Formats: sequence, structure tokens, C-alpha cells
Amino acid sequence: MTATLNANELFSKLESIKVGGTTCRYPIEKCEQLTPLINEINQIKKEKNALILAHSYVSPEIIYGVSDFVGDSYYLSKQARDSNSDIIVFAAVKFMAETAKILSPDKTVLIPSQNNGCTLADSITGAQVAALRQQHPNHTFVCYINTTADVKARCEVCVTSSNVYDIVEKIPNDKIFFLPDRFMGQNIINEMARRGVEKEILYSDGTCYVHEEYDPEMIQFIKSEYPGIDVISHPECKPEVLAESDFVGSTSELINYVSKSAHKDFFVLTECGLTGRIQAEFPEKRLVGTCTMCRYMKSNTLENILSSLKAPGPHNQITLERDVMDKARGCIDNMFRYTA
Repeated sequence: MTATLNANELFSKLESIKVGGTTCRYPIEKCEQLTPLINEINQIKKEKNALILAHSYVSPEIIYGVSDFVGDSYYLSKQARDSNSDIIVFAAVKFMAETAKILSPDKTVLIPSQNNGCTLADSITGAQVAALRQQHPNHTFVCYINTTADVKARCEVCVTSSNVYDIVEKIPNDKIFFLPDRFMGQNIINEMARRGVEKEILYSDGTCYVHEEYDPEMIQFIKSEYPGIDVISHPECKPEVLAESDFVGSTSELINYVSKSAHKDFFVLTECGLTGRIQAEFPEKRLVGTCTMCRYMKSNTLENILSSLKAPGPHNQITLERDVMDKARGCIDNMFRYTA
């Protein structure tokens, strides 16, 4: 990221983005308002040896204005772990910042927004996992990366949306309890059946409220209106939605798919931030239909990034007990071991 950015440079990065009515639109006048704030953040970031990580779902001015890395939670946490920065500012939601802290326990990790929850991660607690383990003592507990540190500390293996199927297949136990995502649990069952892998897979009842909105009728309507449209979706969607999709993958995999696809027209079933990235990075592609914004991801702003860098309050700082971090790190390390 350059030390200074002028309004025309920012406008050239954002002018193709047209998401959510006027929410994510960037005329030159708006870019003129944003650039002083962006430049102040980048200057302080340099002075404090800070690294700004942005999930693909946050607002475009963060992604293209101040972030050092942008991607999904797994990729960003690895960047936090491997960086030489003293401070990590994680523009996303709290469970992602916790994962970065687990992998980088000696670094200061900050979360800009106070509204940093997640309906999926918040659907289950560590105490509930402990109770489930008593009920199912013979099951291997597998948690999605979209969980709190306390939940990870009580599970054997962590997974992401890009490696979940391969890891579940490799685990040397035919009894799996997956949490917290009900739809992903159902999708795992379907994928194991497709692969001919016999395992008993139980799952908890959490959902991402963004991905829960999509249904197969929506896809069928879009396909009737736009013959030949390429439908791509995230595995947090319902199994019926995945069955109607042409490609399913994590946010990073969806971006890669669009970049390499010969198709021009896409219907993207995930949070609007990815739609914005596709519009900005692949303006020749045409996106149809609507997308859904995550109120938690979009609560990250340039203003609260700046305030967290200048004078972080207790609500900005990620603090975890050492015992929780150590146990959660073991859960994440097992993911690395299974994907090595």
C-alpha cells in the first residue's frame, strides 16, 4: 500500500462497484471525502508497524484503501501468523480476530468494530460443546473455523469451507460431530455419500443468516431469466442451493473460479462484499440478481479502524486465556496436519 492515495486513484479502483443501491457506490466526490482518512490510516499503520487484514465481506474502501491482505479467514490468519508486524488490525468479525490471536499469541490483535458478532459462531458455546461431548463420547468433534476460541479449544480438528470434505474423509473415526453449521453438516453428509465414505455425521443447528436466505427457487428463476448463467455459491448455503449451483467454494475459491472462467454472466450466492470484489477486479464480468449484506462485516469502517489504531479501547483488543489459546492452537494445528 502506497503512503498516499489521491481521489482519482481511489476512484479508478472503485468506480466499477455498484452494490446495494447507494451503499457501495463511489463517485469521485465520495472518493475525495475518503482519501484523507485512508492516508491517515496508512501513515499511522506504517509508524506503528501494524498490519491491516480485511475479509472479502467488508466495505470496498477498506479492501482497496487500507488493507495489506484481503481474503478469507484461513488465509488472513496465516498472514497474521507469518507477518513481522507488532499490531494486527483484523477488519472482519471477532472469531476471525481470535483465530489470528491463537496463531500469533505475542502480537497485539485489534478488532475495529464493537458490533463484531456472527450468527454462526455465536450459535454455540464452549460449555455447549462440553455437554455434547459427554452425550457423544465416541465422536470426533470437528469445528468450522467460524467458531469462537473457546469452542475450538474443545474440539479435535478445525476445518474451513475449502478443506472440510477432505479432512472429514481422512479422520480415522467413522463417528463425527460437526459444528456449528447445520447446512454445512448436511452438505458433508451428501459429499461423503457421493464419495462412498461411510461415516455417522451429527451436526449442530447454527446457520449464517446471510447464506440462509438463499433458496433453490431463486436460482431457478434467475436461470430462466438468464439462460446460460453461471451460478456460484458458498458451502454455508442449503444443500438444495448447492444442488442447483454450477460451482461451490470458499470466498477465495469463488474469486479464483470467476477469474479463470470463460463465462461472462454470474449469479453469486454469498455476502455482497464478494460481489464488490468481482466488480472491482473483473469489470468485464456481469453479475445478475441480488446479494445480501452482513451487518457485522459491514460494521467495520475506516473511522473505527483509525480509532483502534490511534487509541484502542478494551473492546478493540483481543485477549484470550493462555490455556484456551493452547488448546485451540492444537485444534488448528491438526487442520494443518491433515492438509499437509
